[in-house]
Amino acid sequence: MQFLSDNAAAVHPNVWRAMQAADDADLPYDGDRLSRALDDAFAQLFGREVAVLWAATGTAANCLALSTMVQPHGAVLCHREAHIEMDEGGAPGFFLHGAKLVLVEGDHAKVTPEAARAALEAIRDDVHQAQVHAVSITQASEYGCVYRPAELSRLDMELAPRGLRLHMDGARFANAVAHLLRPAAEVAGPVDALSFGCVKNGGMSAEAVVFFDPGLADVARYRRKRAGHLPSKGRFLAAQLLAMLEGDLWLHNAAAANAAAGEIGAAAGGRLLHPVEANEVFLQCTAPERAALRAQGFGFYDWGPEAARFVAAWDTREEDAKALARAVAAL
Repeated sequence: MQFLSDNAAAVHPNVWRAMQAADDADLPYDGDRLSRALDDAFAQLFGREVAVLWAATGTAANCLALSTMVQPHGAVLCHREAHIEMDEGGAPGFFLHGAKLVLVEGDHAKVTPEAARAALEAIRDDVHQAQVHAVSITQASEYGCVYRPAELSRLDMELAPRGLRLHMDGARFANAVAHLLRPAAEVAGPVDALSFGCVKNGGMSAEAVVFFDPGLADVARYRRKRAGHLPSKGRFLAAQLLAMLEGDLWLHNAAAANAAAGEIGAAAGGRLLHPVEANEVFLQCTAPERAALRAQGFGFYDWGPEAARFVAAWDTREEDAKALARAVAAL
């Protein structure tokens, strides 16, 4: 009964079928009919003109998006627990040619206007300090917490007058939409680029980089090729993304994962370290308690010396979620 990561989940059958259907001769790279259909498909989802590029990994999606907004002498402001800081092996510095990350604190791994303002005002406006060119936030956050549209509006009011771009790491964007039950455009808010996650949500090897400023995509196309992220048979990546959008599969999958996490969270009581608003559950849990759960067949990650992280996925079995809930309640 694995709750290690939604990255370990199965590929959804609809995605497999779409890839099989794409196994026919077509133009290479991103010239095929499926890749060309992405702009319109995502424009319908967000209700506005967008330019969409596929990428094979979330790291590439994040860094390609940021590389269009940040010069090598600049910086990206993000939370101290952000994926681009903690889990991308220095890839932002590589893709951004040395641009640095400016880190802020915030409850539940969310960037607040106040934290952003304090960090920005501490940077002198001269050539001796790296100037922030963009802010990156994560929806849902690294602790599974969701930005409400009002929170995004407040953050934008702080950033827009400073001329700063806004990027959203949406590895679990679908889970945030499923939690809020709001249109995708509202959950994305005023961002310039969104890394729209699919691999964690039933995809195999495709993420979408959605540019709400289509002009940024013109730069990203060159950077994607230069970084070695332009597979010659891109139609197989495009097929996955289109399959996820068809019939709102992306949203149904996320809702199933959220429901499984909610089952576990509801049994946790005072052990919860963060609200359960997506598909991750963080619990206060001692080493003997974690050993007891593993002895019952549950797989999960330790999260420091006194905590554990459990992640539900689109294919988490209801009986497994209920079994873990009972085990947690009985600790």
